[in-house]
Amino acid sequence: MLIDRKNSANFCEDLRRQGNKIVFTNGCFDIIHAGHVRYLTAAKNFGDVLIVGLNTDESVRKLKGASRPINTQDDRAEVLLGLKAVDHVIFFGEQTAENLIAEVKPAVYVKGGDYTLETLPEAAIVQSYGGRVEFINLVAGKSTTNLVNKILAEK
Repeated sequence: MLIDRKNSANFCEDLRRQGNKIVFTNGCFDIIHAGHVRYLTAAKNFGDVLIVGLNTDESVRKLKGASRPINTQDDRAEVLLGLKAVDHVIFFGEQTAENLIAEVKPAVYVKGGDYTLETLPEAAIVQSYGGRVEFINLVAGKSTTNLVNKILAEK
């Protein structure tokens, strides 16, 4: 289900009251590939409910450049919500997910193994309320950038 950002804190509090352990991750998820599916499946295994913070189209352009995203935020959300591991999606437009994490307060925050506690801006917020940060190894060679480059090379 797509969660309205304005209601995210209350929605997540209700989930916790029901006894659910919330897991959160975030990203652009522009062209879903096997690496994404494996990552999201592994993330879900850390708890009961997986919430994905999804970068808005504008924030993806700021992060990845004017030619991105390939897919609109609504399409990206629909694809994510079609995956077995993903329970909910929340759009966010900031460059980092720090504010959204402060609202959601997940028990577990998951990011790819290309980050460390020292390079992850959101880590301090998660740790401040007693949450934990987990890293999942990336799948070698599986990335949206690689797919886009492959498509462009074949033109």
